[in-house]
Amino acid sequence: MAQQLTADDAKQSLAAHVGTKGLEIFSKYGPTIDWVSLTRLLGDRAYVRYPVEIAFDDRQLLPGEFAQPVQKGDRPEDGFTMCVHPVYQTQPELVPALVLYQLVAVNYGVFASSDDAETFGAAALGLTRDEYYALICDAADQLGFGAESDLADAPSSGCGTGCGCGH
Repeated sequence: MAQQLTADDAKQSLAAHVGTKGLEIFSKYGPTIDWVSLTRLLGDRAYVRYPVEIAFDDRQLLPGEFAQPVQKGDRPEDGFTMCVHPVYQTQPELVPALVLYQLVAVNYGVFASSDDAETFGAAALGLTRDEYYALICDAADQLGFGAESDLADAPSSGCGTGCGCGH
C-alpha cells in the first residue's frame, strides 16, 4: 500500500525545490543579479513560470508592501505585473532582491510561504537566509513602517514579524 504524503511532506518538498531553483538562478545569472540579468531571468520560463513585467507603481500595494505580483488576466498564463514601490526606482540594486522574494507567489501561488520566498531569494543571490532577510527588511524600512505597525496581520505576502519589511 502506498504511503500518503502529508501537508508537512509537501511543505518540505516545496522548500527543497525553491532552494534548488534559487541555486540554479545564482549559477546561471549570478553572482550579481542586476537590472539586466533580472530582466533576462523574468523571461526565462525555466525559473519564472509566467510572463512578468516590472512596474514602479504602488496603487496595488498594501501599506508597508515593497512589491506584489498582480495577475493581468483571468489566467496566470496571461502574465503578471510585478508592482514595485516607486521609492525603489532610484535604487535598482535593491529591486532584484525584492522581485525575487515575490517570484515564489508567481511560480507557486498560495502554496508558497514567506519561508519559501526567503529561501528562494537568498539562494538566487548567494546569500544566507539571515543576510537576505536583513536586506529586504532594511529596504522595506524605507517605506516608514516600523515594528509598531499592523504588519503581523498582513496577508500571505507578509512575514508577520512586524519588522517593517512588508513581506
